[in-house]
Amino acid sequence: MTQRTVAEFLTPAGFAPPSLAAVLREARVLREAGHYAARTAGQRRMARRTPYAGRLVPRAAEPVLLVPGFMAGDATLRPMARSLQREGFRTYDSQIRANVGCTQAAMARLEERLEDIAHHRDSRVRIVGHSLGGVFGRALAVRRPDLVSGVVTMGSPVLAPGAHHATLARTVDVLVRLNRAGLAALMAEDCVAGECAREGFGQARHPIPDDVALTAIYSRRDGIVDWRACVDPEAESVEVTASHVGMAMDSQVIAAVVHALRSTPRTAEVAAAV
Repeated sequence: MTQRTVAEFLTPAGFAPPSLAAVLREARVLREAGHYAARTAGQRRMARRTPYAGRLVPRAAEPVLLVPGFMAGDATLRPMARSLQREGFRTYDSQIRANVGCTQAAMARLEERLEDIAHHRDSRVRIVGHSLGGVFGRALAVRRPDLVSGVVTMGSPVLAPGAHHATLARTVDVLVRLNRAGLAALMAEDCVAGECAREGFGQARHPIPDDVALTAIYSRRDGIVDWRACVDPEAESVEVTASHVGMAMDSQVIAAVVHALRSTPRTAEVAAAV
């Protein structure tokens, strides 16, 4: 039997990787992409028929940072970015081409990116993270609540990062082996089985600050991670029917993200009412 590279503490009791049947359902991302393309084309046709003044959408006050998932880059969240921009949000990419490096190093770079955006816009930032990107976003909110006003996770296994399908586990193993062979920019064993992994897991599980809005979007049809690991007990949970890969372009997910970005943390609502 092949030994798993990922540490057991990243898959607590009660969580398990999705089955092969669940992974095969991820093929529906092709249909989701088709629906997104058709929807976007329809929106463009409608925009051409609408006078320019009628197309203007009020700008949202806070900027939005989009963070991609494991092995993905900013390009995978372009559909989400375009959808949010149509709703009046200023979006920023994470400057991640491929999320395959050390998790703590990636967190440090994202923190610098947050600081730049917050300084440029003179505002706290909302984070929308897909899969591992959502885990990063939640941890950053704990680390820098002065920079983060809200986080939306999409299919992010915050409760059990190791509860992913075997195909993903094999990919992690390949990255670790390549790191040992000298490719230092890739994920090291410490990132998935050592103190780096333990530190990152701990940060992502730490209580979220009261003045930070938190929404967790999950799908029982997720074929990549255990959907139960995405239901953060501290978040407002929203169930959708999208595939894991297709969350960035699914209309239901986009609507949930827009609603979450316009929400206000509970403590702020109470303060405003006083």
